[in-house]
Amino acid sequence: DVQLKESGGGSVQAGGSLRLSCAASGDTWSKKFTAWFRQAPGKEREGVAGIYNGGSSTYYADSVKGRFTISQDNGKNMVYLQMNNLKFEDTAMYYCAVRIRLGFLWSAGGWDYWGQGTQVTVSS
Repeated sequence: DVQLKESGGGSVQAGGSLRLSCAASGDTWSKKFTAWFRQAPGKEREGVAGIYNGGSSTYYADSVKGRFTISQDNGKNMVYLQMNNLKFEDTAMYYCAVRIRLGFLWSAGGWDYWGQGTQVTVSS
């Protein structure tokens, strides 16, 4: 199993920045992809950004391209999400997820392990 712990959420004004961190432990050798998802009240969980843990390929939702950057430090089993120019609509609970199977996908159902989440609140 893989355990995930998110940190770095908080409250920020529109236009501001936050950096989320995801610490992985346990069977980290099994990771193929790590991604950030978010879920706002009354909405479905949606993928925001992902990264291939065995290389440098990254994936972004259209809504965050050019504003968010996902990165990793495999030596520390950490994945980060740098969020710049935050908008009110970015307000949500942000979750880190790991997929241990090949092939990246945005569907939340295809991810194998999840963290507890960290809240991001953007005020307009």
